[in-house]
Amino acid sequence: MITIPHKAKQFLVFTIKLLIVIGAFYFIYDQIANNSKLEWSKFQTLVLEKTSITTIIFILLFSVANRYFEILKWQNLVTFIKPISVGEASKQVLGALTAGIFTPNGLGEYAGKAMFFKKEQTKKVVFLNLICNGIQMILTIIFGTIGLILIGYWKWALAIIGIAIVLFFASILSKNITIKGYSIQKLLHKINEIPKKIHRKNILLGVCRYLVFSHQYYVLFLVFDVDLPYLTLISSIAAVYFLASSLPSFQFLDFAVKGSVAMFFFGKYGINEWIVIFISTLMWFLNVVLPVVIGSYYVMRFKLNTSK
Repeated sequence: MITIPHKAKQFLVFTIKLLIVIGAFYFIYDQIANNSKLEWSKFQTLVLEKTSITTIIFILLFSVANRYFEILKWQNLVTFIKPISVGEASKQVLGALTAGIFTPNGLGEYAGKAMFFKKEQTKKVVFLNLICNGIQMILTIIFGTIGLILIGYWKWALAIIGIAIVLFFASILSKNITIKGYSIQKLLHKINEIPKKIHRKNILLGVCRYLVFSHQYYVLFLVFDVDLPYLTLISSIAAVYFLASSLPSFQFLDFAVKGSVAMFFFGKYGINEWIVIFISTLMWFLNVVLPVVIGSYYVMRFKLNTSK
């Protein structure tokens, strides 16, 4: 076996870390600088007119809470392997977010988190991250379907419910079918190995994160003088978030995907297109860009786990 000298290995790890950070910032800059739909002068004028320091701090607190609940979710799930502090969970979540920003649907996040653990724990870490993201997606589908019903998109909601029922029965009928050593039965067994207490806490934290994120969206619409009934607006937000999250995308394109779906829904209420675009961009900036900036610090400080 060829062994890589320690100095060469250190240089290689540093180069990879640097490329991740440079790549993340390049993609962020590219999306902000080259978005032709964003009229920054108009946006700046409106922000100065409609916001105050108190409003900005209040909106930022939503972003902190959103990411904090995600950190607590990860800390909770990782106790299945070993207990970690909130600080360590923060480092892993934010560092992995930075690593996954330019991968499809944030797949790089799985590898990013696994890097903080021993090699033999990789499969468990990837599985726990799947559970972490999976419950958030399930909650998004549930709230999104309810949202579609409340704003009158019955056919869409019934189609989603129908697909869910078909998939449920299909999974029952095929649970013992094994493909390359994996089966639904085996997956369920692995899920049941995790204590119910951890699952319950994961669901609760997932609901809290969802409510924080959706209401940050809601508050931003209020700041930009969008006057719609609470139920209509929050239901539309739930529908937008669900449908946008269902589409394959990259983290750095998240605002573009959500913005396009949002324009379809909110345009029907007579909301100006540019307001919808700005709010979607702000949500992306507050909940992706800012955490990635912090995560870049953790990426650069990352040290390869060489313990056996």
